[in-house]
Amino acid sequence: MNYLGKRNITMRSRSGLRESSRGTSMIEVLVAVLILGIGLLGIAAMQAVTLRNGQSSLERSAAVMQGYGVLDSMRSNMINARANDYNLARTCAVPSATTTLAQRDLRQWLTGMQATLGTSACGTVNCAANVCTVTVDWLDSRGTGGSTSVPLQIIMRSRI
Repeated sequence: MNYLGKRNITMRSRSGLRESSRGTSMIEVLVAVLILGIGLLGIAAMQAVTLRNGQSSLERSAAVMQGYGVLDSMRSNMINARANDYNLARTCAVPSATTTLAQRDLRQWLTGMQATLGTSACGTVNCAANVCTVTVDWLDSRGTGGSTSVPLQIIMRSRI
């Protein structure tokens, strides 16, 4: 006891404290870096999936716009559309004939589809009794679960 009536407390030296915890902080840093690295890899993988699915979504929107584009062309040339001049069996090859307005519209439609959706894009137009069905199909390999052998189809119907 000291002169104030309090006990003297023996404290460890600072060097003794450092020696007893040496290396612990380095292991903690390495574990933190490992956890951070795994987290960042997970974020990068999610970003890659998001980009692929965003591209797939863009292609689907483009396919719908291309389908509506040919339907609008048919509405502007209604007499020939009702005469079935726009009927086209499923084809992926761009037609070479451009003598009529319907043939030019179909050629422009298929060219635009293949420029937007890739060379796997195909189209079908079938009009009967003033109701036209437009089918756009392409290989959607970019999206999650997308296939390189089974085409994705978008089918639109409209009364002309």
